[in-house]
Amino acid sequence: MKLIKFAVVFTLLATFASAPAQTAEIEGVKFSKTYNADGKNLRLTGVGLLRYWGFKAYTGALYLEEGASPDAALSDTAKRIELEYFRAIKGEDFGPATDKSIAKNVDAQTFERLRPQIDHHNSLYRDVQPGDRYSLTYIPGRGTELALNDEPIGVIEGAEFAQAVFSIWLGSKPINDSFKKQILGLEV
Repeated sequence: MKLIKFAVVFTLLATFASAPAQTAEIEGVKFSKTYNADGKNLRLTGVGLLRYWGFKAYTGALYLEEGASPDAALSDTAKRIELEYFRAIKGEDFGPATDKSIAKNVDAQTFERLRPQIDHHNSLYRDVQPGDRYSLTYIPGRGTELALNDEPIGVIEGAEFAQAVFSIWLGSKPINDSFKKQILGLEV
């Protein structure tokens, strides 16, 4: 009887030990390995830490639609980025940073064409405290949803806007090259 109990306990422990982790962790912040958005399964591509002037600014995670490769991250495919902050930031400070980062990654005509969408997006930002988490989730045909701590704030339509806003982290001139490589799963 003791041998049977031992075998059952050993089997359970071995099962739990070999089960894949359901989260990824960086700097004590956990991110789910998968995310479901409007029936689309997104998988975690990578996690990263962004430092600004030597200080930890935020951790982040990028999710791409099943089957999408990291080099297609800016294409018209479902995607999500989550950013968890280490510092308090005023909502009004996000807009100028967003404008500057998008302007570095799109041409002037595209930036002006997207100006109404960018302005609307920037108007949605709220103050964040350490531990708060913003997310941007793009679903083709629906748009890009901005959420704070999983509470939707608004949706901005258009694949071109999605490409521009995600270029902040994934474009040819991202906010930080190392962070880009980390969330694309190219650098640890």
